[in-house]
Amino acid sequence: MAVGYDKPLYILAFDHRSSFEEMAAKAGVPEAERQQRISEAKSVIFAGFEAAIARGAPREAAGILVDEQYGSQVAREARAKGYILAMPVEKSGQKVFDFEYGEDFGKHIEDFDPTFSKVLVRFNPDDDPETKRIQFERLKRLNNWLHERGRKFLLELLVPATKAQLESVGGDSERYDREVRPGLTIQAVAEFYEAGVEPDVWKIEGLDRREDCERMAAQVRSGGRDRVGCVVLGRGADPERVDHWLRQGAGVPGYIGFAIGRTLWWDGVQGFLNGTLTREQAADKIATNYLHAIDLFVQVAAAAD
Repeated sequence: MAVGYDKPLYILAFDHRSSFEEMAAKAGVPEAERQQRISEAKSVIFAGFEAAIARGAPREAAGILVDEQYGSQVAREARAKGYILAMPVEKSGQKVFDFEYGEDFGKHIEDFDPTFSKVLVRFNPDDDPETKRIQFERLKRLNNWLHERGRKFLLELLVPATKAQLESVGGDSERYDREVRPGLTIQAVAEFYEAGVEPDVWKIEGLDRREDCERMAAQVRSGGRDRVGCVVLGRGADPERVDHWLRQGAGVPGYIGFAIGRTLWWDGVQGFLNGTLTREQAADKIATNYLHAIDLFVQVAAAAD
């Protein structure tokens, strides 16, 4: 099967699990009610997504990323309605990738039949060789299972700084993001390819300079991988920072959109959970933020043509 996905892709991501648990706890939701309330919060985000579709978001490019633990009902409804659906395969909050459902990961994928199976990986080229070996072994297994069955693979790559790398920029995380992380991410992609891990779409941390987006896309599409795409992730950053990242990637050949979560839904969900926003108000706020991200990416890309 030909690897890649090069159509526009605008994903509203809310597959977070530990983040929702912490938010619910801070909002004073009793532990016994958290499963239900988090599931309700995810249904509010989905309502915001559908409100955005009704307000003009492109149905053929709009999608959601939601988990089975708290969002199974949303996932099934999205699939039934024909929306683009991505679902995570990884355990939440792990430093080393592992399968959420162990040996049964394939059964869960087949049960929900998502458009994309997504995995989040924390990886730095300077990581311990044994840690890298374990990650590659597990990712290669998933990669092969998906592609043997004609299924699409979305890989979210986070490159956290090592102590030495952070010290090299005086402990300044913004300098690390700007000066060090782009090169490390490009190197990481090359190592993934060498290990036989071939995502259809790479979910890449925002880059501050357009030239770095161009270098990233060139690496992602190297070796004849002309249809492989990149999407910008938001990393929970403030809206102004995320807008900047979207502007840098939009219009770069290979950058096909975004997969952004907390930046778009945090305020709406928080207001819903603590009772300061109704369900409808929260959904409207989320829809507005999601539409803004789509409009910004589309407009900047059009201007770059």
